[in-house]
Amino acid sequence: MSFNATYVADHIIRWLDAYSDNSGVEAYVVGVSGGIDSAVTATLCAQTGRPTFIVNMPIHQASSEVERSSELIQKLCSTYINISSIHVDLTGVYDALKSSLPAVKDKSNGLALANTRARLRMSTLYALAQERGALVVGTGNKIEDFGVGFFTKYGDGGVDISPIADLVKSEVFLLGAYLALPQSILNAAPTDGLWGDSRNDEDQIGASYPELEQAMSFNGDPSTLAGREKEVYEIYSKLNKINQHKMNPIPVCEIPSSLR
Repeated sequence: MSFNATYVADHIIRWLDAYSDNSGVEAYVVGVSGGIDSAVTATLCAQTGRPTFIVNMPIHQASSEVERSSELIQKLCSTYINISSIHVDLTGVYDALKSSLPAVKDKSNGLALANTRARLRMSTLYALAQERGALVVGTGNKIEDFGVGFFTKYGDGGVDISPIADLVKSEVFLLGAYLALPQSILNAAPTDGLWGDSRNDEDQIGASYPELEQAMSFNGDPSTLAGREKEVYEIYSKLNKINQHKMNPIPVCEIPSSLR
């Protein structure tokens, strides 16, 4: 079955409307990064007609990412009357926190501080959302959220609703083209923007999103795979296993009734 972007977009907009009606929360807050996922999410929220706050939160950000975010925000603000833009430069906050942390041998190879950027942004989004009586809208796709766990726990994974989390990356791009997003965003290599350098998602994961989609949908015998397909499947399986702590509920130690 072919992907019908028109129907999918309409379905997500109706879903957002229904959730807002049921929750009694009228507005949305969306953090944008200059990437396809946040651009699609922000545009769909805008098309509900409800108040939507688009937030740009640079932290030592590459100029290309800031430029793409600015281009998106300018387009949305000129197209939809329900859009407001907010710019919060978190570079100084991040630097202050980093300098306050005790010096230790970093066993994470910089990942701890990269994740700290995402958690600062999450805290910012929730502060802005609570002040405005709004929902924090997630921008993760299916591969990231339920395949390889490529998100920060209590960072970009800390949201109220996830409208595109059942779409794989290729479907998000198709939706982005249908929504007529800026070509700079449609052409950009996916990146989490947490490192302050040029590395993209494929550099970090070791596989492209089309390859990961194929691995995620594979339900045959892994022993039949060879070459690159086998390599990608092993990457996918390893990440899916070690990141289950992000995808599953927090473990709770249940106390037996006999001990109460």
